[in-house]
Amino acid sequence: MAQGTIKDYEDETKAGSLLLEDGREVSIDADSIGDEAIRTLRLGQRVKFDLVEADGGLLSRDLRLVTFD
Repeated sequence: MAQGTIKDYEDETKAGSLLLEDGREVSIDADSIGDEAIRTLRLGQRVKFDLVEADGGLLSRDLRLVTFD
């Protein structure tokens, strides 16, 4: 499971991108934001996700917030 930081995000369209720890940019799969636990994402927020290749690029799936216990 990969981790990254929200680079940009638009609540209305659920479109955005995040940065992997190695600096690569990944698109956010809007369908992965449907979880009731995620109401919104903010810049700089840490998330974990599954990373998949789609349409010749990287895409995040099954997005979850990183929490610190």
